[in-house]
Parts: sequence; structure tokens; C-alpha cells
Amino acid sequence: MNQPKHLASGKPASALDFILERRDRVVRRFLPVGGSVLLDFGCGTGAQTRTFGADFDVVLGADVNRAFLQRFASVVDRPGASGVLYDGDHLPLRGDSADLVISFEVLEHVENEHAALSEVHRVLRPGGWLAMTVPNRWWIFETHGADLPLLPWNRVPLFSWLPKDVHDRWARARIYRRREIVSLLRQHGFEVQCSRYLTAPMDVVPWQWLKRALRRTVFAPDTTPLPFLATAVFVAARKPPAGGDGP
Repeated sequence: MNQPKHLASGKPASALDFILERRDRVVRRFLPVGGSVLLDFGCGTGAQTRTFGADFDVVLGADVNRAFLQRFASVVDRPGASGVLYDGDHLPLRGDSADLVISFEVLEHVENEHAALSEVHRVLRPGGWLAMTVPNRWWIFETHGADLPLLPWNRVPLFSWLPKDVHDRWARARIYRRREIVSLLRQHGFEVQCSRYLTAPMDVVPWQWLKRALRRTVFAPDTTPLPFLATAVFVAARKPPAGGDGP
């Protein structure tokens, strides 16, 4: 199993992050949204979950961080919202129960990516959908940083382009090629419906004038065919329907 030596915990999204809007638009463009139960796997405090909450009767967030889960219901701010603790191996939910699982920038942080995907597959109902993003290897900066010797600045350009064994020795999170995440999901029983490069949101640019200019020009579209303009890979997949029926 690929696991960087310096695997770090994820940072929860803020309600002010532009990337929340971008993900919401992309998910709604490529797969059906709505139903009885939504699960946000790796929910953080619920900032992203909230953008989808009104479309579901029950909204669940799963995370390994108890402090995040304590804030989840108040951030999502709707009836039927609650958080559940993921212990790294098992989701405390019955199988075939969720209509949609969302998981954004989470898989790269979990201790066992295979166990995580197996659990997501288990809790999805037959015909249910998964919307996921993972870091894109071909973005020009390592989005999670790296603990490199003699280099206090951890976002070295093109570090993620190095051979996988070199990258994983120092990186703080896994990183994926588009074909890698598609293959991994298929290995765990998902039918991948589409994959796209998610355009960099420029959230970390400190100068507001430059951030606005970049979002209006080079990084205006939500998706891009150019891997080096994308911070993440988006994948829409589903659990095969019972009996193998089509959509």
C-alpha cells in the first residue's frame, strides 16, 4: 500500500473557500444529487456538507477527528444532520444505506485507502453514487507540502512530478494520477462514470487582486483538460445496481 512516511491529518475546509462552490457545481453537473441519505466521508466541520444538505432527508458526516464532529451539526445547520466517528477501519453505518457519498481531498490522508474505499462501497446502496476528489500529481505545486531536508519552504515546485517512491518518502499526503484513482475505484467494485481535472481554485493566493484576475481568466472554468492547471482529480462513480441493471 502506498503511504507517505509523513502522512498528515487533513485540514477542514472553511465556509469562505471558493473551492466549495466549484465542487458543488461539478458534482451537480455530472451526477444526480438528492435522496434519503447523504454521507460526507471525511466531513471535517461540515462546510462542504452544508452545500448539499438541503437535498437529503438525513445528512451524515464521518471523520476521525472528534472535535470536528462536535461542530458538524451546527455548521450544517439542518434537521437530520449528525456526525459519526470513523476509526480508520469501519464506518458505524449499516450497509446499502447511503444514496450519495461525497469525499473531497480525504483519501490521501487515510491510513488505509483500501479499507476506506471498501467501507464507502459497503454503505452505498446499490445504484448509489460516489463523488470524490483527490490531489492531482501534475499540478505544479505539492498541495499538501512535504517535509524535505534543508528546505523550510515545503511547497517546492514540481516536487509531485518526481518518481512515486521519492515523492512518498517526503510528502505529507498521497497524490494520484487520474488513471490511478480511476483504477483504484474500479478495484473496489465501483463503476466509474466520469473523471475530470478540477481547476485550481487559487484559494491560497494572498493578494486579492491577483486571485480575482486568475479566477476570471486562466482558472475560470471549473474543469480543465490541462492537468497542470488542476489541483485535484474529480471522479463520479456508482455502486452497481442490484441485478446489474443499467441507469
